[in-house]
This record gives sequence, C-alpha cells and structure tokens, in this order.
Amino acid sequence: MKQTSELNFFLTIIKAGSLSGAARELGITPPAISKRLAQMEERLGVSLLNRSTRRLSLTTEGELYRDDAMRILADIDHMEQRVSRGRTDVKGRLRINAPLGFGRVYITPLVSDFVKRHPGIEIQLQLTDAPLNLVDEGFDLGIRFGELPDTRIIARKLAANRRLLCASSAYLQQHGTPVVPRDLLAHSCIVLRQNETAYGVWTFSKDGKTETVKVTGPVTSNDGEVTLNWALDGHGIIMRAEWDIAKYLRSGRLQLVLEDYATPPADIFAVYPERHSASARVRAFTDFLVASFGERASASTDAVTVASPMTW
Repeated sequence: MKQTSELNFFLTIIKAGSLSGAARELGITPPAISKRLAQMEERLGVSLLNRSTRRLSLTTEGELYRDDAMRILADIDHMEQRVSRGRTDVKGRLRINAPLGFGRVYITPLVSDFVKRHPGIEIQLQLTDAPLNLVDEGFDLGIRFGELPDTRIIARKLAANRRLLCASSAYLQQHGTPVVPRDLLAHSCIVLRQNETAYGVWTFSKDGKTETVKVTGPVTSNDGEVTLNWALDGHGIIMRAEWDIAKYLRSGRLQLVLEDYATPPADIFAVYPERHSASARVRAFTDFLVASFGERASASTDAVTVASPMTW
C-alpha cells in the first residue's frame, strides 16, 4: 500500500506542475511535499525532479518512474475492475477529457446531472484545445470528433455531426457565393489552426469524387470560438461543426455554403481504453451520455429544420 501511495503522490506532483500545486491538491503544506519527495529520492538513490523557482522538470530517472507508475496503477485499476465486474455501484473517480468549446457547452452540464444522480462518483473533467492521449495521460474516458485512429480505445457514438461551410450574409452579398470548392481560392477563409496535419487544406466529396482546396484568409486562430465570431463579423467563410453553428443558421446570422458537398466526418464519440470496459462508472457515464444526446437529437429533429434536419 505504501508503494502505491508513493506512485500516486509522484504523479500528483507531475500533474500539478509544482510542489505548491501538489500541496493544494493533497491538502498538505509545500514543505511536507518537499520532505516526502526528498525521502523518496533518498530511498531510490536518484533525483526524480529538477527543481527551479519557476517550474519542475523530470530527470531521466523521473521519466522512467512516471511511465512505470502510470502503467502499474492502470494495471491495478484494471485488476480491481475485473474482480468487481459483477458489482453495479457507480462510485469512485472518473477522469474525462473533452474538447474545450464542446465540453463547456454540452459535457459540463451533463457531468453536473450525472453527479447529482450518483453521489458516490468523483469526476475530474479536463477541457483542452487538443485531445489528449487517454492511455498515456491516465484518462478513463474522452469525447472525440470524427475518425478515431487509435486502435487501443473503444468508441460509442453519441451523436451525428457534420462539418459545414458558412459565412455571414454581409460577406456573401459583398463577395458572392462559391458554387464549387475551387471557388474558395478567390475567397477569404477563416482557418482554425487546431489538430490539422495539413494546415488550411479543406476536403470535399461529391458523387464519389474527392477534391482538396488549400484555403487562405486574413485571420486565423487556434480557438474555435474566436474563428466563429470572426465569421459572424463578416471576415470570411468558415468550416465548423454543426453543433457549433446550428443556432446561427437557424437565426440567419450565418448562411450555408457549398451545401451539396460533403466534408470529412465529425460524428461525436465517447471513447475509452479497452481496459476500462469492465468499469461500472465508465459504463454508467457512457450510457448516460448516449441517452442524453439521443434525447437531444430527437427533440431537435422534431423541432427544427434548416436546409435539412438539424441534429442540434
């Protein structure tokens, strides 16, 4: 038990990024953190962390200790889940990673509802601009869009979702409306610099044919909300997920462009490492997400139509 406690202690320091942050997380004083870390290093006979006034960094030995600690704790968790597979109690800690904007709007309120239903659960929700590696970062579950290349995870679809092109009516009145993808070369396009291996390359499909266009424009950002606001202000054409722009299409503030062309899939999934498939809390939260998004989709489809039935 002492060894397991030390593994968790060391990982807490790394995640907090500082001794003072770890102290706040663990509810003890920074000197107590420093003393315990020094005792660990003395016992091991190596330095695990390089300390400075501003930041901590891992030594080579510290990186090895971190990697093995994460693996060992994951194996212990997996073992306990297998042993208690027959139990249906939804309790314990659940670490979730979700995209920043989508997580703030949709996942955060669902977490609130879920915790109210299951008082024994503790949820740590981390919202990030770029998706984190669930296995390497020790997350139980993540929310992902589009294709899922990682074969080490299990995926359950939460909702259908499309990437759509749109612009403000003011922009289209001034610059015209593109008819085919290559028309975008003559337009200002607002590009989101996020998770793109080919920056500014937009892909379109129609009638079994696929083409790509390298778009450009006067403004770019790594923040989806920023690019959306620029599109609303009339700075150009944007490609955004349906969940993010549906209300603006309904209100008329944005208009669809190149509706007849399909873009890469953006369906929304709950994903989790295979070793968590037996976890009651992961199953319960995933089931809750599937049911919640199913209810939302049914209500939206019945109530709203914009060019085609909208999911959001």
